[in-house]
Amino acid sequence: MNSLSLLTWIAFGIALQVALYLGIGFWRHWQDYLALRGRDDELKLPPPQPASEVDEPALPAWQGFRPFRVERKVFEDAQQSVCSFYLVPDDGQPLPAFLPGQFLTFRLDVPAANGGTEQIIRCYSLSDAPRPEAYRISVKRVPAPPGSGFAPGRASSFLHDQMEVGSRLQVRPPGGHFHIDRSDAPVVLIGGGIGITPMLSMANWCLAEQPGREVWLFYGVRNSSEMIMKARLEGLAAAHPNFHLRVCFSDPLPGDVAVRDYQHRSRVDVNVLRMQLPIKPYHFYICGPGPMMEALVPALEDWGVPDARIHFEAFGPASVKRRGAAVAPVAGDATAITVNFARTGKTLNWQPASGSLLEFAEANGITVDSGCRAGSCGSCQTTIQAGEVAYREAPDFDPEPGSCLLCVCTPKSNVTLEA
Repeated sequence: MNSLSLLTWIAFGIALQVALYLGIGFWRHWQDYLALRGRDDELKLPPPQPASEVDEPALPAWQGFRPFRVERKVFEDAQQSVCSFYLVPDDGQPLPAFLPGQFLTFRLDVPAANGGTEQIIRCYSLSDAPRPEAYRISVKRVPAPPGSGFAPGRASSFLHDQMEVGSRLQVRPPGGHFHIDRSDAPVVLIGGGIGITPMLSMANWCLAEQPGREVWLFYGVRNSSEMIMKARLEGLAAAHPNFHLRVCFSDPLPGDVAVRDYQHRSRVDVNVLRMQLPIKPYHFYICGPGPMMEALVPALEDWGVPDARIHFEAFGPASVKRRGAAVAPVAGDATAITVNFARTGKTLNWQPASGSLLEFAEANGITVDSGCRAGSCGSCQTTIQAGEVAYREAPDFDPEPGSCLLCVCTPKSNVTLEA
């Protein structure tokens, strides 16, 4: 037998072994398949359905304002300063789902000084998981600052004092870029004061839809008189081992007891987080008053939390600036950008320290209608007659072509505004 014949027989032998191996493997998988099929028949399991038959199509959001009725009104704190409003649509149709953390926009007819009414626009976070039959918002009454001479919050006072069961409100569909992601990544929710409302929506959704997901909720208030939904939150923590509730009181009352009423005598800060959280790739969702945000967001960055894992919504989010945020490019010298307010006839020099165009206008005695001051309601929409503006991030409200939202933009070049 020559060498060529020997190589041929060796190759044939190897091919035969591979064929036998594949054949045996196929036979075993076939037997497993038949066994599983027989078990399905025993259990009478229904055959799998196509995805189009399993997943119901999402209801589309409505356009413009839609009439809603107050179905229930519930005070949530000991001082009765926070009230939840359960809202159902007048037409009785199912409601589209929203992303937990989003808000509703309201058009309110509030009493005016002349005895009539005045329309104002306000946005309030949804405070519960999505439900097809009703939406819930939880609104804190805004008192007049002590000794300031300013009036109490018009919108919150109107809702608390004028809206009763059966009252009607005009509501835009849910909106907003601040919402929880739908992955299984561990999450830390941080709410300061009434900033707890979008966190309630996120937490309730997670516990209902992702019960295995690790969720931490840090809730900061001064003391027990300001805490809302205490029994509900403690019940959720007791029922869900993956849900960790940490309450922070910055100024406890004499009757407030550590451990029973709160876990930390401090504000919610990065030191509390470092003491409590294991080292994991958490996503952080934060909502609260300006001072809390201005301290906490940079502290998380210093701790090493990646920018992409810090998500926040502040009361006036334009004041919270990420350290890594890029400054909008401008034409020429940044100190020489000219803003011309056409209607009022004022031409002024804008600088980066001047803030948004709304803040700049107000600082120079120019009155502009505004509502949310966060790019959500569209109240400050203003026509751009010449020039360009820049946004740090896309606003929730889409301005009409040729216009801008003054509360969340700055001039990109010399600009003329119809204001």
